[in-house]
Amino acid sequence: MPFKCPGSHSFSQPHPEFIKCTFCGKELEIWSDEVKATCPHCKKTILREGGASCLDWCKYAKECVGENVYDKYIKNKEKRGEGNAKRKDGKKPE
Repeated sequence: MPFKCPGSHSFSQPHPEFIKCTFCGKELEIWSDEVKATCPHCKKTILREGGASCLDWCKYAKECVGENVYDKYIKNKEKRGEGNAKRKDGKKPE
């Protein structure tokens, strides 16, 4: 599959993002492929809010980003408590 969709970029090439701690309000760094981070100021664990992704609906998602990245995405959805996350093929991620 030579074409990579633009939506998969943050999964295949993670980058740092900055979010506000929901406890102390300070800014902290979290990588685009991570679901949680520890605030360096108050030491609390912060969960990133999830949103819709092409990995949720695209039938080529696993092939586009690779099985390991795809499974990590599904596991992160489970950590956030976003429904009964499972792979499109019905298997649970390893």
